[in-house]
Amino acid sequence: MKFCSECAHPVELTIPAGDNRPRYVCTQCTAIHYQNPKMVLGSIPVWERDGQLQVLLCRRAIEPRYGYWTLPAGFMENNETTSEAAMRETVEEAGAHIELGPLFTLMNVARVHQVHMFYLATLRDLDFAPGEESLDVQMFTEEQIPWNDLAFPTIRTTLELFFADRARMRASGGGYGFHTQDITKPMRSDV
Repeated sequence: MKFCSECAHPVELTIPAGDNRPRYVCTQCTAIHYQNPKMVLGSIPVWERDGQLQVLLCRRAIEPRYGYWTLPAGFMENNETTSEAAMRETVEEAGAHIELGPLFTLMNVARVHQVHMFYLATLRDLDFAPGEESLDVQMFTEEQIPWNDLAFPTIRTTLELFFADRARMRASGGGYGFHTQDITKPMRSDV
């Protein structure tokens, strides 16, 4: 940041009085410009018939990770709740309408200043299509998921936790858990 968004004067990186972190502070109006993590919200849209469960994934049409598979997710907007953001992103990226369930994962990705949250979701129907940010949208069973072509560590982790919970539920009953984790592994560098 070089200039104040309040008065357009230069800013300098300094620790304001009463704070403990460097912030951009305007040299003219003294406005403090806080930079906080971005929230990424998404869903795990599933369809189950005759005992077969499938998850809806989107193939990215944008960078980063163009052409890789992801759960429908994106940045939360102002004036919306986390659940509204998850539903909006599912419609925007997959054209899919869902019934939103509980929050399933909350993952801190501190190295890129983000927090990722994914809600459990059930597809209302199989009427879906790629949105502007998706090349393709497909249903996958656990065995069919393109594990080596998933876009981000948070997607892989969420799906692994989802299928582990599902296996546990089938073996001993219960329900899906809530999972929180710090993701420190960067994206693969082989692209």
